[in-house]
Amino acid sequence: MNCRKLRVLDLFEDEVNDDEVDWISCFPEGETCLESLTFDCVECPGIEFNALEKLLARSPNLKKLRLNRYVSIGQLYRLITRAPQLTHLGTGSFSPSENAQDAELQLDYKAAFAACRSIVCLSGFREIAPEFLPAIYPVCANLTSLNFSYANINADQLKAFICHCHSLQTFWALDTVGDEGLQAVAATCKDLRELRVFPIDAREDSEGFVSEIGLLAISEGCRKLRSILYFCQRMTNSAVIAMSKNCPDLVVFRLCIMGRHRPDHITNEPMDEGFGAIVMNCKKLTRLATSGLLTDKAFAYIGQYGKLVRTLSVAFAGDTDMALKYVLEGCSKLQKLEVRDSPFGDSVLSAGLHHFYNMRFFWMSSCKLTLPACRQIAREMPNLVTEVFTNGEVPVEDEDEFVETLYLYRSLDGPRTDAPEYVRIL
Repeated sequence: MNCRKLRVLDLFEDEVNDDEVDWISCFPEGETCLESLTFDCVECPGIEFNALEKLLARSPNLKKLRLNRYVSIGQLYRLITRAPQLTHLGTGSFSPSENAQDAELQLDYKAAFAACRSIVCLSGFREIAPEFLPAIYPVCANLTSLNFSYANINADQLKAFICHCHSLQTFWALDTVGDEGLQAVAATCKDLRELRVFPIDAREDSEGFVSEIGLLAISEGCRKLRSILYFCQRMTNSAVIAMSKNCPDLVVFRLCIMGRHRPDHITNEPMDEGFGAIVMNCKKLTRLATSGLLTDKAFAYIGQYGKLVRTLSVAFAGDTDMALKYVLEGCSKLQKLEVRDSPFGDSVLSAGLHHFYNMRFFWMSSCKLTLPACRQIAREMPNLVTEVFTNGEVPVEDEDEFVETLYLYRSLDGPRTDAPEYVRIL
């Protein structure tokens, strides 16, 4: 492994198993040029920690370090004392090891973080022990990004430190922080540009912890917001309309009301007017994800006003094929369209003939497309790759059977050669 001049080694968004290979020890001796090391996705506890500690000690240019969940908070203490110059830190588990000694539990973690004056981005916090949260207080004032999407913390725990995060621009969290926690974010983080709130329980029948109350608070307190991903169990048109007016610079709006066809929980009306307001008032919007009870009227709004929308995700929505026809005919910038579990059928394909060549991909699953219609689109658009597949082990054969999934996309290399048996390339 020749990595003396290696500057960046980042492993992202993959389940990587290192097969117990001691790859950290493969870095050559002597000072390195390493600036970024990320291995939070490596699912193996066998990393040689002493080798990692020595690597950090001889990497004076290292700014970004993201650790996997097998690194305990005691080990984290040893690492950050070796690398106080870090600007981006993924903490690992942020809890003691199973066999932690009293000395490890009594380390001055707060002082260790206080020495890392350059940290602006914190993430990790897997398997968090909330009693160690005060350790990060000294760096809160400088933080521009804070990712708690793996940390099960409540509103009181969040409020204890978020009040110091006045410079925060990106905040990710689980919905366990609740509406009260989001109200605390809104009260402090006036420069917030991106918010993501993930569900700790993604089941449709779960109660959830956040609602329109938290969304409304964010819209009122964080007027510079550009991007939001918000999972909840209930929502109102009035809260979404308020966000469209309070945060007109939104570029990304992804509202995921979990459960199928859920209306405004106060008025029992479809969520048409809320999403209509988003595309009307947020003139810079390029990405939109819809949810809740939506009729064709919502998609008429999107087609009429969503002129810059490039990516649209639709689930459990619409009444007729006209819904997608409004979108395909009106959204001239559309590049990615994902549709699932909706009542749309074959006529959508003919409506999109003049648009698919300008798109990167078109995906429909669990709708009402038939195999003959998919074959027809493949014949009429030979320069695109048309794939159909089911969830089973064999491809669709019956002409009258609905296709489970249609995937239509552009490819410079042509059709793929590694498609599984249940995928048919038309």
